[in-house]
Amino acid sequence: MLRYARALTLEPSSIVREDVRRLHSVGFDDRAVLDICQVVSYYNYVNRLADGLGVELEDFWVPDDMVISRDEFEARRS
Repeated sequence: MLRYARALTLEPSSIVREDVRRLHSVGFDDRAVLDICQVVSYYNYVNRLADGLGVELEDFWVPDDMVISRDEFEARRS
């Protein structure tokens, strides 16, 4: 999934049917592939829109707010 998301972000024209088949082969059904594609595409769109307009983060954001540890991720996932 992450390989697909990276390719869709950095080289969208490189995506071919085999990329979708690869997602199917690891258990993603058509709906999941669509969801992955939509989420990645939406985030790419929103980030490009914000960058294109020169939008900056509010002052209250600090670099530590932008990361999450593996333990925090696992705790939130549970």
